[in-house]
Amino acid sequence: MQKLKTLFLGTTVLMSSMLAQAEASFPTVDVYKIPACGCCTDWAKHMEEHGFKVRLHDVPSTAMFRAKGGIPTGMESCHTAFIGDYAFEGHIPAEDIIRLLTEKPEGVNGLTVPGMPMGSPGMDYGNSKEPYQVVSFTEDGKLSVFATH
Repeated sequence: MQKLKTLFLGTTVLMSSMLAQAEASFPTVDVYKIPACGCCTDWAKHMEEHGFKVRLHDVPSTAMFRAKGGIPTGMESCHTAFIGDYAFEGHIPAEDIIRLLTEKPEGVNGLTVPGMPMGSPGMDYGNSKEPYQVVSFTEDGKLSVFATH
């Protein structure tokens, strides 16, 4: 019985340590949104649920932040976020952001989900879902489909 207790305690400590390391490894997300936008706040909650720390910044307009992030024309959404040197526009699933941060594809400056597609994180209301794409972009404006949902 003592061996079982020791094994259980050791496993619990190890799992707690691994969880703390995983959470500590996710960087902070700075999100710029207009104050009235509830779906942006819902997207921030989605990111927190996936282990990211989120800082929300209410701003009168996100245009300046889109320009700073190099978001290509026609690829805009309702909020702009930054993680390190990467820019993220719109309702991108956390899994796709984790994939970008892990793979670090050469030349990619960020990801965008143009518009506000129903069923994307933060836009998930009821059973309404529409297909959408997560698009990567480079500094020179090259666009590529990163993921399809």
